[in-house]
Amino acid sequence: MSMSSSRYLHILIVLIFFSIIPFKSEGQFHDWCIADEQTPDDELVQALKWACENGANCTKIQENQPCYLPNTVRGHASYAFNSYYQNMKQKGASCYFNSAAILTAKDPSHDACKFEVIP
Repeated sequence: MSMSSSRYLHILIVLIFFSIIPFKSEGQFHDWCIADEQTPDDELVQALKWACENGANCTKIQENQPCYLPNTVRGHASYAFNSYYQNMKQKGASCYFNSAAILTAKDPSHDACKFEVIP
């Protein structure tokens, strides 16, 4: 096999390899911001209050709303943290909340409670 043929064969193999790998289109990789399981409730309460006052939409965690249940500090904080993060990440916000939150690739939505995701 000549050097030229070998080079073309190599290119062909690379092209075939990349043609069989499924590429994900833009918007398929999402992340949600949720309360860290290790954060004490008193710290979550402070961070939850801050998030609701600074850009999170906390209406869905009010009583009789779709994300009120489970009625736990951790559940409400997760919803508020994610709302803040999704609404503000284009402006440079992070999922930090004084170490009370973490990013996850698993959608935390449950039942009628849908956690927003903005690409």
